[in-house]
Amino acid sequence: MIDLSGLAGVNVDVLGLGRTGLAAARALAAGGARVRVWDDGAKARAAAAAEGFATAESVGDPPAEMLVMSPGIPHTHPRPHPAAARAKASDINILGDVELLWRAANASRYVGITGTNGKSTTTALVGHVLERAGRRVAVGGNLGTAVLSLPHLGGEGTYVLELSSYQLELMPTAALDVAVLLNVSPDHLDRHGGMDGYVAAKATIFQGGDARPGAVAVIGADDDWSDAVRAQIAARGGRRVVPISVVRPVSGGVHAADGMLVDDTGGRATAVVDLRTLPALPGRHNWQNACAAFAACRALGVDADAVVAGLRSFAGLAHRQQTVATVDGVRFVNDSKATNADAADKALACYDDVFWIVGGRPKEGGLNGLEPHMPRIRRAFLIGEATEAFATWLDGRAPFERSGGLDTATRAAFAAARASGRPDPVVLLSPACASFDQFPDFEARGAAFAAIVARIAEAAR
Repeated sequence: MIDLSGLAGVNVDVLGLGRTGLAAARALAAGGARVRVWDDGAKARAAAAAEGFATAESVGDPPAEMLVMSPGIPHTHPRPHPAAARAKASDINILGDVELLWRAANASRYVGITGTNGKSTTTALVGHVLERAGRRVAVGGNLGTAVLSLPHLGGEGTYVLELSSYQLELMPTAALDVAVLLNVSPDHLDRHGGMDGYVAAKATIFQGGDARPGAVAVIGADDDWSDAVRAQIAARGGRRVVPISVVRPVSGGVHAADGMLVDDTGGRATAVVDLRTLPALPGRHNWQNACAAFAACRALGVDADAVVAGLRSFAGLAHRQQTVATVDGVRFVNDSKATNADAADKALACYDDVFWIVGGRPKEGGLNGLEPHMPRIRRAFLIGEATEAFATWLDGRAPFERSGGLDTATRAAFAAARASGRPDPVVLLSPACASFDQFPDFEARGAAFAAIVARIAEAAR
């Protein structure tokens, strides 16, 4: 737990009592702050009260000197939470847990990673490379562990943090040694008042660059929004800018247009590693993640060979194009995190002979946009509420069958793949749907798939 004793005696309200909020309340209380908590959910309030926290309703004056908000709670758009509105009207500081971490432990080094897509994989990859290189590292933020539950690392340590746009808006003074913006595409527009607000929130990851000597900005150059941010940060100064691309060579950056990662940060383009040989990082989107991780770790002084060793040994994140087993020449890939067509698009692009498990609770747009991948689909196995809608969409585009549930679909896909005679058949769970019709979340769906595959592997021995 992070030592927040610098806030001893300060009146702090904590709004939102999920993983992030509870961790903040516990760290603040342990540091001696006078803490009140609130959550709009009665069950969350009761759980906090059982830990001994006073709820905001049960404590009157004095007014709080600081409001610590969970990032998922609106404080501007589409409308601010009433507590946030009151805090702003009273000129009370509104902060997030990352800001508190930075203020309490700013002797450490910080890598912050944001982007619309790929930030979880890149965060895990950077943490893995640094740890393998012998660095003292803690990984958290939007990925996994709440930052105030992380250990206090001191001056020799590095925090590697996945940062959402929501979190970035709540860290007004935190300055990062290495700040990474992977990409930008429309997302969360209601929370930021439109695309301009969303891009501006992402760009705040580069604030305070001149406050950290040697600060580096790693920025994707393959979409117009990110590239515009890159130009702005370069013009502003205060950070060395390292562009990354998987579309074209970039002077002074890292690129992998054809899958070969090339380091041009020293002004001399050097081929470093063929990313196509790394099974845990398939596809152009993962090449972008690898380029960003390489640039970030090199900025922290890790030798290029050590970075490559880390890339090679990275096992990938669960439920994100995770190979869970190969049985009788059939590879099983768990991409349960693909809860929409855009995410499934990235997985389908990576394999030539796909036996596709698809379906669940459909999202707006269904499978639209996946038409170019249909020649790769040897057979689709439909599950869940989307079955009939997806059957209509697939009719005439790719062969399919209605499987009902995940167990039936997985076993049928394995049988078809094994009988296909294809050289590298892949049973791919990339549902392009939410899981909530049959599973509580995508993690549970992916874990169920892995368990089914384990039983198939056991029976095949």
